[in-house]
Amino acid sequence: MGSNEVGLSGAGSRRLETLARHFRPHKPPPPQDAAGFSRRAAVLVCLFEGEHGDLRVILTKQASTISSYSGEVSLPGGKVEEGDADYVDTALREAKEEIGLDPSQVTVSDVLGVPVIGLLSNKKAFNPAPNTAEVEAIFDAPLEMFLEDENRRAEEAEWQGEEFICNFSDFKADNKNYVIWALTAVILITAASLVYQRPPALPERRPKIWSRGAARQASML
Repeated sequence: MGSNEVGLSGAGSRRLETLARHFRPHKPPPPQDAAGFSRRAAVLVCLFEGEHGDLRVILTKQASTISSYSGEVSLPGGKVEEGDADYVDTALREAKEEIGLDPSQVTVSDVLGVPVIGLLSNKKAFNPAPNTAEVEAIFDAPLEMFLEDENRRAEEAEWQGEEFICNFSDFKADNKNYVIWALTAVILITAASLVYQRPPALPERRPKIWSRGAARQASML
């Protein structure tokens, strides 16, 4: 795990420094069923400063050959494995296995169970190495876009008899079109709301299983 200090300059970096100061690392909880999820897992919201000083987040597109969530956009992460001391271990291990992100390059700014928020101080030092058995593509997107209504739409949906609003964000990178939705979108909307201290432009009505996770995150902050 990297240092707890993020020594950078620029608007984006100032936000990273604010995060590093405000969300001081603390002893993470051991892996357990959290926030209403039946399977134990952790994901990494890895933020870095873009070329224009904006904050960006690393995302992946799952390989079409995997059995779960094939072809969907997600955050690096996965199931807890025996030997993982906590959710940080899980998130960082999975990020290294999936995209080749060295844990020493990441400063864990805060641990919310699921997700883990990490800061990448030197994006140029990160050489993406996708595990092609799991990951089809690695790309990054501006974090603030998840609070805006541009290229974003909301649709009514139902799950296990519960009606909710599902948000979709359309994004293009390297001449490829991506759709970011479902729990990944919820996590990124929550993270963006915390960083930029404002609510999203579009309405939200999450399933209870997602709302419990958001409520838990808010209470920890």
